[in-house]
Amino acid sequence: MRTSTKRKRVSEANSARNLRTTLDWRLISLAGASCWYLLFGGALARADWTQFRGPNGAGVASDANPPVQFGPENNLLWRLEIKSGHSSPIVSGDLIFLTTFDQNEKRLSVVAIDRHRGEIRWERAVDAKEIERGHPSFNPASSTPATDGERVVAYFGSYGLVCFDFDGNKEWDLPLPCTKSYAGNAISPIIADDKVILYRGNFVDHFLLAVDKRTGTELWKTLQAEPFHAELACTAIPIVQDDLLVLHGARAVQGFDIETGEQRWVTKCATTATSTPLFVRGRVIVAAWNKMGEPALRPEFPDFPKLVEGHDANSDGVIQQSEFPKLWIFHRPEGIEAPENGASIRFRSVDRNNDEGISADEWKRQMQDIERFRSGYKNHGLLSLPADSDGVLADDEVVTLETQGIPEVPSPISDGRYVYLVKNGGQLTCIDLESGERVYRKRTGGNGTHYASPIIAAGRIYIADGRGRIVVMTLGETAKMIASNQMSEGVYATPAVLGDCLYVRTHSAIYAFKEDGK
Repeated sequence: MRTSTKRKRVSEANSARNLRTTLDWRLISLAGASCWYLLFGGALARADWTQFRGPNGAGVASDANPPVQFGPENNLLWRLEIKSGHSSPIVSGDLIFLTTFDQNEKRLSVVAIDRHRGEIRWERAVDAKEIERGHPSFNPASSTPATDGERVVAYFGSYGLVCFDFDGNKEWDLPLPCTKSYAGNAISPIIADDKVILYRGNFVDHFLLAVDKRTGTELWKTLQAEPFHAELACTAIPIVQDDLLVLHGARAVQGFDIETGEQRWVTKCATTATSTPLFVRGRVIVAAWNKMGEPALRPEFPDFPKLVEGHDANSDGVIQQSEFPKLWIFHRPEGIEAPENGASIRFRSVDRNNDEGISADEWKRQMQDIERFRSGYKNHGLLSLPADSDGVLADDEVVTLETQGIPEVPSPISDGRYVYLVKNGGQLTCIDLESGERVYRKRTGGNGTHYASPIIAAGRIYIADGRGRIVVMTLGETAKMIASNQMSEGVYATPAVLGDCLYVRTHSAIYAFKEDGK
């Protein structure tokens, strides 16, 4: 790992500051937070929505003013039917870009749409020899493209990277082996200055890559030592600040030199690397989640007498397979409608002597095995890390802000003073960055599984659930609901915002919403 003398001095200064008080970053005044929001948040809003969750993945469009109330028959500017896909729309100039998958033709495509008229400007097929597989909720067109205002770069785990100009002419491509993973490789590329950055985590390969955005020529590739595992998602996009690139990757958060790809710092954490981190006030905020990271995901089991009392229908003192209830080793209690939403105990694994009945001794051994299995998982949490550091982060550099209500998929979002987390079931958590304390946890009115990440526009937070309800709430310490808007089908893609328009992709269409539909 490279460590320059200058960076050592900076790191020593940062360490001294952290030793004076680990939480001094929380004590920035409200006036300072407001300045950050007006200057940094406003700058983001004036830019196009160029990648997943807009500039630098922050999800903030504070100068935009999209409608609060909308739906298939309310404030609709246009609707366009499109092929399937879960990639989020991006917007640059007069064009919207997204990716699609034709299930019948097994064809992947990059699509450009006139954002004013809702008409397809061009569509380019991407011919993959093999279509990757993934979780039942996964779609081969799940990766959001990125643009620099002159070209659009798309990624498919089935194909690799491909780049088109705004007229649909292919500039270059970089074919990669078809990925293999349980979840499906739904990572999205980013464009940072002259580089396209891609993080790829799967069983075939595991690396962080930078290529020239004009030619696709490799600039650097940093292999990842962490072995890939079926539980890993690796869908968090990298974020960039000056010459620092931060990656929420497999079981770690890492900082890299964006020019060389050399690692600057790292901290290990219990994470599947699903949600994109944030830069807030010189810190990196990241939601590290794993399937058994908090008690709510680890249901309790009955002891054997209670199991018999509740389920031994023939009163023979053992539990037959027909009597055996579904008991979860881990389970997402909110969002139960999503496929493969947990793992339950198998009757055959408990019935060790294969006599078609579970005895007290067999149940006791099973409980001991599950306890050992669960003990191998660490608690997850919302973490705050110093952006400028070196080496392995010390314990006093890593601040855990919250350990419950951590979202599995949606990325956290901040208005400069608060960080907001949205998880399955429409559970919204607000953390005050000045005090590090939880301000509230409340229901949004949304329900079921949440795949889309929240966005902020005009001082409001927009939260979409998997069933197509998009809730609009105020920011701050009260978070009142302003509107609840129901789409005609599910929403997995994160909405995009530009000016006074909101763009929402459902499972089969994309909508443009504008006040009065004009």
